[in-house]
Amino acid sequence: MSDTAAYKLASVLLQYPTAALFDGLGDLDAFAGTTSPRPARDAFARFLAWLRATPPADVAQHYVQTFDLPHSPGGRGGSSPRRQQSRSALYLTYYRYGDTRKRGLAMVAFKTAYRDAGFVPTEAELPDYLPMVLEFAALTERGRRLLRSRQADLELLRRALAQAESPYEDIVVAVCAQLPRLGRRQLGQVLAWTGPPGEEVGLEPFAPPDYLAGYRAGP
Repeated sequence: MSDTAAYKLASVLLQYPTAALFDGLGDLDAFAGTTSPRPARDAFARFLAWLRATPPADVAQHYVQTFDLPHSPGGRGGSSPRRQQSRSALYLTYYRYGDTRKRGLAMVAFKTAYRDAGFVPTEAELPDYLPMVLEFAALTERGRRLLRSRQADLELLRRALAQAESPYEDIVVAVCAQLPRLGRRQLGQVLAWTGPPGEEVGLEPFAPPDYLAGYRAGP
């Protein structure tokens, strides 16, 4: 399996666990079994074994608790970047910028990459949402470059999940296995990190006017 297919699998597994996910476990097992390198294959296998052994309701509860998503009336967590205080955030710019004014501008890089590649992401999530970035990486070299540029943030997520003893760490391990080792500067960012900045301001006033108005590329 190529790294692009591994990114697609990770994108699926990092999303909220629906009934369709459990119905498709056999296909996911077969797909993951062809993953390379071996650390990625083993990591996917461990996570899928946990899915098979855990009641779906418990998996959903663990997902919500791990990624700090509030419950919705329908039973599924809904996310909001301004409520996202988890050290295990699935929003990549959160680690470096928290909910400060710089975060909105940082996400412009994601939106620009999507537009330039003709990628049409969902409008239900912010552009730095990791499953969406992984889907983009599975489709284009531009997406893979974008993912590589966020390796320090991925490592912070992996460490947070390891500290929480969450099986979701294995998915991030599988993604990191597709990437080069952290460079000295990136490793320095990881080691120096003490948590996201604490300035609590909204994103909207500090981003370009069309930033939250959808990510659909123009003609």
